[in-house]
Amino acid sequence: MTIPEKYQIKETLNQNTYLVNGELKAWTGDTSEVYSTISSTKDYQPTLLGTIPTLGEPEALEALDSAVKAYGKGQGLWPTMKVADRISCMEKFVEQMKTKREEVVKLLMWEIGKNLPDSQKEFDRTVEYIYDTIEDYKKMDRDSAKFEKHGGVHAHIRRGPLGVVLCLGPYNYPLNETFALLIPALIMGNTAIFKPAKFGVLLLTPLLEAFQSSFPKGVVNIIYGRGRTVATPIMRDGRVDVLALIGNSKSANALQNEHPKSNRLRMVLGLEAKNPAIVLPDADLELAISECIAGTTSFNGQRCTALKVLYVHEDIIEKFNTLFSEKVDALKFGNPWEDGAKLTPLPEPDKPAYIQELIDDATSKGAKIINKKGGETTENYIFPAVLYPTSKEMRVYEEEQFGPVIPIVPFSDIEEPLDDMASSNYGQQVSLFGKDTKTLAPLIDTLVNLVCRVNLNSSCQRGPDVYPFTGRKDSAVATLSVHDALRSFSIRTFVASKDNEYNNEILKELLDSKASNFVSTDYIL
Repeated sequence: MTIPEKYQIKETLNQNTYLVNGELKAWTGDTSEVYSTISSTKDYQPTLLGTIPTLGEPEALEALDSAVKAYGKGQGLWPTMKVADRISCMEKFVEQMKTKREEVVKLLMWEIGKNLPDSQKEFDRTVEYIYDTIEDYKKMDRDSAKFEKHGGVHAHIRRGPLGVVLCLGPYNYPLNETFALLIPALIMGNTAIFKPAKFGVLLLTPLLEAFQSSFPKGVVNIIYGRGRTVATPIMRDGRVDVLALIGNSKSANALQNEHPKSNRLRMVLGLEAKNPAIVLPDADLELAISECIAGTTSFNGQRCTALKVLYVHEDIIEKFNTLFSEKVDALKFGNPWEDGAKLTPLPEPDKPAYIQELIDDATSKGAKIINKKGGETTENYIFPAVLYPTSKEMRVYEEEQFGPVIPIVPFSDIEEPLDDMASSNYGQQVSLFGKDTKTLAPLIDTLVNLVCRVNLNSSCQRGPDVYPFTGRKDSAVATLSVHDALRSFSIRTFVASKDNEYNNEILKELLDSKASNFVSTDYIL
């Protein structure tokens, strides 16, 4: 195996600092080794990428103290800063971030096994997300730069920050989805403690100095360590105002339960999903198969928006299964930088064994692996197994597999998949494949009440980022899009004044003097 020189790991990256109170603090305590499941030698062995600090409770609470102090009971520099000045800090950060593209993309490939085009896309999409957030924030500021009058009361209504945010990102989009939490939280005037995911942690190292130099001290605090060790004491302390997490509902519930004042805690959560595809008998089969391939196998199915179960009408299922299985087997497995590699090594060392458990359980209960390569295992991969017929008794039907195994369920009556979705713990998205509008119309009207996005003849996805991204039941709390995330991390707040000569004179003087950053009709074009 030859690794192109520009993607070779020539030396380990030993991250020996963490960001607290505006200072990159040196760490001389215990460290954790970061390995890639990708081998850089002929005889397979994981590749040591570097080390990160293993921080403990004292360091976690130090970061919390820093964020609380920077917020300053709402009186801190950051929450009271002019909108234009907060935007200026964010623009400074993103300009520095863009200079680190090559380093971050390389680490995305090695740390989580994401292929080169998708790693580049994740970086570029994140930069675009930041610029879009800035523009939407400007629009919000323009729209609120006015007074309203109702019932003899003047009101100047804006959106204000919530306080201190604990931000925990996922390993599958460690840059994009993490920043989709962190960036809107910051720009709205909140302060943050951020802990990276277990995988995709070193790729933040090139950005630490940008965070440090772009924002006032204490506004962004970046810590490392086990979630139980650092996130739990922060939540237990009770001074966190917002839990922003993309990950598993069990983790979210456990952390939420640690907070002593849960009614005060705002939740912004992107959680798991079991998004189905429903393939109707009149569907364009070639299109449906192409989209289902993308939906089930993109990044090896390690996406909350992945298609995790396929309902196919029994009239077309034989042909669908044959063509779909052939397409799955034709996908190229390779290292992330290899041309055309659609399937890449799994970042979690124990994931192939877990997927094998799901396969063994399904086959013991009547399912068959219907593609030739299904279940073929190497040291860091297990080839996608297409399982048919899948039934409710199987673990792969119930569990969010988050990896390369594809259950197919036959149906004759559309009520079957609808009933399954209604009783599911999840409600994020669905892909609906069909043509007849008389059939589709009532289906759409039902599905929009079961999930939050119905994808017509296309696979499930998050983007474009200007569209709402949320879910029902255990799939999400709050909405993450460029527009909605700004609102999820803020609250409507306003100054009210009875319409009389005395108050009006004071308001006029406040506006003329420009002494208040809140009471202002100035805005940024």
